[in-house]
Amino acid sequence: MSKKISVIVPVYNSIECLERCVRSLCAQTYKNLEILLIDDGSTDGTDRLCERLAADDGRIVVRHKENGGASSARNVGLSLASGDYIGFVDSDDYIDSCVYEELVLALERGKYPVAQISRDEVDEEGRRMPDVCVPPEKERFCDAETFIRELLLHRGDSSFCTKLFPREIFEKHRFPEGELNEDFRLLLDILQEISGIGILPRQGYHVVCRQESTTRKRTKDSFSRVFLDIVENADKVQVLVDRKYPALHGYAVRFNLYQRLDYMLHVPLSQMNGNNAFYQQVKQYLRRHVGDTIKNPYLTGKNRAYLLLLTVAPKTVRGVHAAKMKFREKAGRR
Repeated sequence: MSKKISVIVPVYNSIECLERCVRSLCAQTYKNLEILLIDDGSTDGTDRLCERLAADDGRIVVRHKENGGASSARNVGLSLASGDYIGFVDSDDYIDSCVYEELVLALERGKYPVAQISRDEVDEEGRRMPDVCVPPEKERFCDAETFIRELLLHRGDSSFCTKLFPREIFEKHRFPEGELNEDFRLLLDILQEISGIGILPRQGYHVVCRQESTTRKRTKDSFSRVFLDIVENADKVQVLVDRKYPALHGYAVRFNLYQRLDYMLHVPLSQMNGNNAFYQQVKQYLRRHVGDTIKNPYLTGKNRAYLLLLTVAPKTVRGVHAAKMKFREKAGRR
């Protein structure tokens, strides 16, 4: 335990869950930790909770800043970090007590450039949800090109929270600010510089899926910019793949189509019009790539059917899809 780990936790209005997150860090069997709580302009008392938690454990360092988003908070944490290794945890989540000990052992025993623990997802009551990323049966090394392929198939884990990095990786890297889907974007940059990632099978990182509060309840016209960022990142990964990993071309085409499908299934009906330039660009892309939609072997039949229907009659299909989702939601409440 001679090497220090700096764990960066961006914090914003997390008063209901932050203590559980921090207690799970303080309970780590690997004791040489620096826990950096970066308060991103909280307004619900979380800033004071950070200070109270720091008073209980000398390894906790608190920094308050104006609100700028999770990437901004992480970047502040990187500027403060003094550890040999860097880890990240989201304030909603929590981890098992042996996670960092296992990750350090994996880095040093396996000589991995980066180590990753597997994750599960739970609801606010702690009930298990279906796995987004299926863990391997045993520890394995995944080379960079294979890891990118898994990301393009939506089977890989792009989260920085499940990984432990040597500090030097961040000497020339920072999280892109003002964007969502930022983990995917930065991880692609890092994967081009390392041989791969060692993946541990145990699901020691627990993602907590919280329901939106009534004060933040979405309206029918609410639309997260993440659906724009995933399309823009898909274009960037296509350029990267065609330049550096040509064997992954078909996977990148599938990824581009899938991300645009996700956009089309979430953009509000009120924004599906001629005044929305981004929507028009997505629609034209789908029309130009009908051949890829039909022929790409990595799309499921359901993906293909939705893409073709949305290419021909996007607003009609969205209306039917919305009605179908509403029916399912009502049925689930019965």
